[in-house]
Amino acid sequence: MVTIINKKFVEEYWEAISGKAKTPELSNIYVSDPELLGHIAFFEAAFPKYELFADDYICEDDKVVVRARFKGVHKGELMGIPPTNKTVEFPFTIIYQITDEKISKSWLFADMMEIKNQIRINPSLN
Repeated sequence: MVTIINKKFVEEYWEAISGKAKTPELSNIYVSDPELLGHIAFFEAAFPKYELFADDYICEDDKVVVRARFKGVHKGELMGIPPTNKTVEFPFTIIYQITDEKISKSWLFADMMEIKNQIRINPSLN
């Protein structure tokens, strides 16, 4: 039963943030993990109002794994690369640990080189 509750919590969280401004106030409703809060702020600064699309959920005990896709427009600096206004789409996987109705720990797996390749103005600079 806990796994169903945790899956619904993550679905509600994604519904609340996908395609919307991810303010600290909004993030703090769902997340207590400082590392995840940092990731959210990092990506929101570079890709304001980015969207998340869940392809699969795997739930067990206090963890929810989401195999998903990210889509956003590069409107802020990212790793020293100025905004390009290019749309970036990439797959990623994230594992959430849920404690006391908040995401207390997370593990994010994303190919940062793929992101950089998509926003490069001159692909030969890789």
